[in-house]
Amino acid sequence: MLAALALVAGCTGSPGPTEPGPTAERPTGDTSPSEEPTPEKPTPTPTPTPTRAASNVPLTKLAPGENPPQFIIFSFDGAGWHDRWTEFREAAAQVDARFTGFLTGIYLLTDEHRDAYTGPGHAQGKASVGFGGDAATVTTLVGDLNAAYLEGHEIGTHYNGHFCADNPPGGGDWTTADWNSELDQFFGFWNGWQEINGLQDAPPLEIPASEVTGGRTPCLEGNWDQIAPAWAAHGQTYDSSIPGSGIAWPKQEYGVWEFRMQTTSSPTLGNVMAMDYNFWYKFNKAQNQPERAPEIRAAVLETYRHMYDVAFNGNRAPVLVANHFNQWSGNAFNPAAKDFMLEACGKPETICATYQDVIAWMNVQDPAVLAELQARPPVS
Repeated sequence: MLAALALVAGCTGSPGPTEPGPTAERPTGDTSPSEEPTPEKPTPTPTPTPTRAASNVPLTKLAPGENPPQFIIFSFDGAGWHDRWTEFREAAAQVDARFTGFLTGIYLLTDEHRDAYTGPGHAQGKASVGFGGDAATVTTLVGDLNAAYLEGHEIGTHYNGHFCADNPPGGGDWTTADWNSELDQFFGFWNGWQEINGLQDAPPLEIPASEVTGGRTPCLEGNWDQIAPAWAAHGQTYDSSIPGSGIAWPKQEYGVWEFRMQTTSSPTLGNVMAMDYNFWYKFNKAQNQPERAPEIRAAVLETYRHMYDVAFNGNRAPVLVANHFNQWSGNAFNPAAKDFMLEACGKPETICATYQDVIAWMNVQDPAVLAELQARPPVS
């Protein structure tokens, strides 16, 4: 089920042939074993080293007045379900898309070792979401993360315990010290999951922790003045948590690139924040009605199409598809996101990219050209 990884074999050549030197005469008759020639040991072939796929975003400067590409950024909160990783990696491979998985850090902890986590203001081993399951499930997740990263996808943070206002203290109540604790633990699980879980023989998580440079807070909660110092302390360069208005170009806020959560005037759902759970709530107040999954899927797909059209024909701001790996209401939402990925990512002037790659593109633009893009009014 896993897509093939791009491998590069680094080979060390064997020594070339040499002219034989003079050989001493040997006595006739039997020879002792010590006089027998020692066979030459073959030169070991190094293990092939996986290499990460190149970015699909050309780092070229726009001329003044030139239209930028229409970026689409697909992201998935939680990012801990093997079947979903496989499904979206396979879809992305068909259209040269890249996407971002915002990992919930406690998914790297087996249920048996849940006490390794203590959420700010909460009891040890408690969380608002589940932990990673058994050892096989955690090991499979690590394999999914490694494979996705090699294919050019991005891993960000969805923090750990998913504590929100319904299970206080949530992110909106946390101090800088609390957010530092949450991120310290996230990166502690990232770097130490084998030792914590007693899985030292499992294949390692091969993504450098320094590659995790942004994320989304649970329930989009946070006191941004409090969390900003924690972002800085942990090398974060972007965030996609703060609710915005319409579809707009990201700007530097609170010391990071802020990709504000978008709102749209959906032709099927009305004015709504563009996230799968919000679509569900708008559709039927988030009631589980699996028999209506085809209706929801169609309404969400039309919403994504609308977002693309108003951005492509308007300010060309990146369109954010903010999803979860979920099974809500008969799995109504992931098929809509996949439909849109397969439909939109191959269109002319369109690139489905990661947050990091869009930031890299913005960083090479002439400041005046980028400022003009950021000054364009939001569209919805």
